[in-house]
Amino acid sequence: MRFMCLIHYDEAALAQATPEEMQQFGAAWGAFNEALAKAGNPGERLQPSRAATTVRGIKGRTEILDGPYADTKEQFAGYFMLDVADLDAAIEFAKSCPGVRYGSIEIRPFWQPPAGQG
Repeated sequence: MRFMCLIHYDEAALAQATPEEMQQFGAAWGAFNEALAKAGNPGERLQPSRAATTVRGIKGRTEILDGPYADTKEQFAGYFMLDVADLDAAIEFAKSCPGVRYGSIEIRPFWQPPAGQG
């Protein structure tokens, strides 16, 4: 099964990490990215939420806003895709992601059309 794993960080908590914690965090990401690449699973890190622009349609008009769409404690920070046997395997892989230290990993299966369609 194919899954999209969405990484969400609490940017404020990450900003308070010590230099030593950030060094460990970076090393953990290096190892995780190697494991992703070895398994043939793509992923990318995003710039901080302050670099985001949101295009929103409201009542027939379009608005362009600085910043992310949602005003939440955790911000969308990156993603990786998995092609694994099942949700349990995706969960095990996601648990090894360093992103869980400062936030969460949302796992979503890719859309599968019903049998016999598309």
